[in-house]
Amino acid sequence: MFQLWVRQFKNHHALQEIVISDDSSRTRTQKIFHALEEACVAFDLGKPIWLDATVSDFKKYRKARFPQDCFIESIDFDYLEIQILEED
Repeated sequence: MFQLWVRQFKNHHALQEIVISDDSSRTRTQKIFHALEEACVAFDLGKPIWLDATVSDFKKYRKARFPQDCFIESIDFDYLEIQILEED
């Protein structure tokens, strides 16, 4: 099973968090995008933009942060963080 942990941070404290599970036959990339989209709906956020630095960090650490620069609209937290907890 695939699980993605999504958290909002402000001043180094987690404001909201959610774990999205996916046991479908989607590809890894599709599961990541789908889980992130589900979390954004749950948090009432627009989807963030994947910058080159975000992609690089995610490839290295299975974890990435989306600061204000990754969002079109203004956000009321410092960054959104995603982390893979479990992979198929």
